[in-house]
Amino acid sequence: MFPVKRYYGSPEVYERKLDDVMKRFQVDSYNFNWDRWGCWVEFRFKGELYRFEHSIEKAKTQGIDLRSGAEAFAQVVLTLEDLARMVERGVYDLSTWVTGMRYLPDAMETPEIFKKLGFVQVPAAPEEVKDRYRNLAKKIVAAQGSDNEELEKLKQTAEQALKYFEDKGKR
Repeated sequence: MFPVKRYYGSPEVYERKLDDVMKRFQVDSYNFNWDRWGCWVEFRFKGELYRFEHSIEKAKTQGIDLRSGAEAFAQVVLTLEDLARMVERGVYDLSTWVTGMRYLPDAMETPEIFKKLGFVQVPAAPEEVKDRYRNLAKKIVAAQGSDNEELEKLKQTAEQALKYFEDKGKR
């Protein structure tokens, strides 16, 4: 196993360091957690969610002996500090470094309502649903006229899809 510097500071020290790093990155919204076994830090940068995770188990696979999730948290914070130094020195832009680190949540099944509108995944914004509805409605009207059942079904489907975004916003 590789020797690891022990972090004798309390986790609160690293929480303050994390706050300083996020200010250096100009990130307003971030979240973190650490427990006995590991930790994670996530933040939004230019609209994208990024998540850094570390654990005793993950460190062990790299030959690093950590004793607690607090030590894993310290390592993540120190790594983010190193990244901040590189950005401040002009070595790399933060966007360059974190592009490949975007947090991708577990794949979720696309709701049927969006599939009916021709989406393969949930659209990013309600505007996409509105645009898709307008385009499909134009095609239906051009082919069949404005007074038909298919157009009404399309309207109901689009309304349900928009309701999905409203409901999501309430959570």
